[in-house]
Amino acid sequence: MTVEGEILLEARSLRKEFGGLVAVDDVNIQIRERTLHSIIGPNGAGKTTLFNLLSGMMRPTRGQVYYRGRDITNLPPHRIAHLGIGRSFQITNIFPNLTVLENIRLAAQALGKDNFRLFRPAGSFRQYEEKAYAVVKRVGLQGREFDLALNLPHGDKRKLELGIMLAGEPQLLLLDEPTAGMSSEQVPALLEIIHSIMADGDKTIVLVEHRMDMVMSISDRITVMHQGQILAEGTPQEIARNQTVQSAYLGELYGDLAADLEDKDGQR
Repeated sequence: MTVEGEILLEARSLRKEFGGLVAVDDVNIQIRERTLHSIIGPNGAGKTTLFNLLSGMMRPTRGQVYYRGRDITNLPPHRIAHLGIGRSFQITNIFPNLTVLENIRLAAQALGKDNFRLFRPAGSFRQYEEKAYAVVKRVGLQGREFDLALNLPHGDKRKLELGIMLAGEPQLLLLDEPTAGMSSEQVPALLEIIHSIMADGDKTIVLVEHRMDMVMSISDRITVMHQGQILAEGTPQEIARNQTVQSAYLGELYGDLAADLEDKDGQR
């Protein structure tokens, strides 16, 4: 597991109402540097709404979001991105008619000093092109640099979206269902990329994911949401053994997982 650092991102009494519906109900959460912190819960638990509040895509009804101690609650998404926060979406968010390399190069340029000079020849931005090639390799898309994004299989589109995020060199990555729509065979490659990002030791990831085996295997800490509130928080072992969580969400399958985790602990 990763060594925890200082609090990087914090939500205080965060609430979002849609008419009479309370999607996020006075949530308090702290994300520490250099950890992978997963947020889980059944459909409608408020996970994606919380992500939208953390990334500036939505304004809260009340409450605050802090990044490195700075109140970012009312900052627009592009300002938040420039602070070092990258965010993915459940539906891939790419430029379909650009190549893989162009997608990543433009992302690097958008958060660089030339972000308002997008229509100069690509050759004048050699530093961004070199960075783009490095990111392409990082996310396992070498050989597809000049393929149009729309022609990529779904798993590679997910890799590209992650590459677009990494091109901006964020310190915090908010990944919303990164395996959505992927087959079981495609997931290990994405998981390997996430492992490599965390192994570098300078990134923090907040993950919403429905694949519980993945969440349990890679998370340092897990927050469980239920009906807009935080039901429980702890290590994967603590969450798997939590009876309230099991009855409300995980079910018998993760009772078995808790036993597996105990066996692994005993072998250490």
